[in-house]
Amino acid sequence: MLKDFTKRKAEDKGELSAEIKALREKLMGQQQLVRDAKLPIIVLIEGWAAAGKGSLIKELISEIDPRFYSVVSPAILPERECRYPFLYPYATAIPENGKILFMDSGWMEAAVRKELHREITRDEYKRRVRQVNEFERQLRDGGYLVLKLFLHIDRDEQFERLQALTGSAETSWRVTEEDLWQHREYKRFRDAYESFMEATDATLPWHVLDGSRRKAAVRDALSLLTAQIDRALAAGRYVGEPFDENFPLLEMPKLADVDLSPSLDDDTYRKELKKLQGRLSELHNLIYREKIPVILCFEGWDAAGKGGNIRRLAYPLDPRGFDVRPIASPEPHELARQYLWRFWTRLPRSGHICIFDRTWYGRVMVERLEGFCTELDWKRAYNEINEFERQLTDWGAVVLKFWIHIDQDTQLARFTDRQNTPEKQWKITDEDWRNREKWAQYEVAVDEMLARTSTENAPWFIIESNDKKYARIRTLRIVVKALEEALENHFARSMER
Repeated sequence: MLKDFTKRKAEDKGELSAEIKALREKLMGQQQLVRDAKLPIIVLIEGWAAAGKGSLIKELISEIDPRFYSVVSPAILPERECRYPFLYPYATAIPENGKILFMDSGWMEAAVRKELHREITRDEYKRRVRQVNEFERQLRDGGYLVLKLFLHIDRDEQFERLQALTGSAETSWRVTEEDLWQHREYKRFRDAYESFMEATDATLPWHVLDGSRRKAAVRDALSLLTAQIDRALAAGRYVGEPFDENFPLLEMPKLADVDLSPSLDDDTYRKELKKLQGRLSELHNLIYREKIPVILCFEGWDAAGKGGNIRRLAYPLDPRGFDVRPIASPEPHELARQYLWRFWTRLPRSGHICIFDRTWYGRVMVERLEGFCTELDWKRAYNEINEFERQLTDWGAVVLKFWIHIDQDTQLARFTDRQNTPEKQWKITDEDWRNREKWAQYEVAVDEMLARTSTENAPWFIIESNDKKYARIRTLRIVVKALEEALENHFARSMER
């Protein structure tokens, strides 16, 4: 792509200007069509330092209504300062339906620079390439139009531009030590960019533009963008077909086969609760110090006791180091984006604990059964969720998922108690009763969810909750054991380094 790149021949400036004007007018006319079709667009512009990425974006947006686009330039922080997963800056920036995002450098630049700086290992680099392919495919399958551009200049051209920038007091600030280092290591960067593009070209192709011909690059970028918009509008939003990667799955029992009889007496419960909460408090300090992120996910039947479990988990934790994220029906701005976006935006920083009360699994339960997404959407979601959770554990997160389980008789008794107790009536809604009528359908969906998404890196635990005290203690034991193991593995890796 880059080694064999051939520079464009010089073209008539008047003809180029006329082409650019016509393409801008075309893009202006497409704005409302894009909005009406609710087509979200991402234009990723990568390239060399001083190649003109910022200038190109300026030319692309010059005639677009500013209400329809945004421009982001994610900072590439040193690895030691990163407190979120690799894809976090990009996944949280994706635009709403009908809008365009222009990204000034992104996931390629971040991955390549950190690998060349040796801030990450070669194995970690390969994982990030895999994550990029997953991310791009999920965007495409979710209906996003993604255009990937690379603005290319040769080493001599870069040298001249860097010299010109550093030679002026008004522009010298734009040249960083990183830019100068890239120039010195031009061949290494070229080979790394080439390798990255080859590894991430299959799902969404790269387009290399000649940055030495500024007007031609603007024309070519506008031509690519308007042509892809035309194709997307003509074809309708793309919907990806489901497929299954071979994730290492744990065998899970059917809900109907789970014994719900375990219970605890009050005395044992009090003693175990005190002991486990004390240990969890100790572990939270270590988790915070070692910057290990923890994500605890709670799903379950209505009235099964999720809230009680979460309260007993949260009580011993330092409130500065954890969050509880209750997940309700998506807001309009959340519905207007790929469904995992609202969970990317709620992830904890490293060293913090995040407890999700309901999760991304709504995609394969309530959204599936209530018709809030298509069959292709929820069937595709099993693999997308497994990928998402693997990205979290690649980052170093502990991910534990709990299904709080009761039988129908217990649920009915708790519903009735809530309805008849004034201070509990806020807990019971008409929707709870409607969901109860669909118990059998939900049970089928949950069994499939557990079977297809309980992976070795992010396991499900079915918590027997006919006895709430037993359920709380069992959940605490699982969390404490998992955090102890995570810390043990963390310290072992530190010793190896």
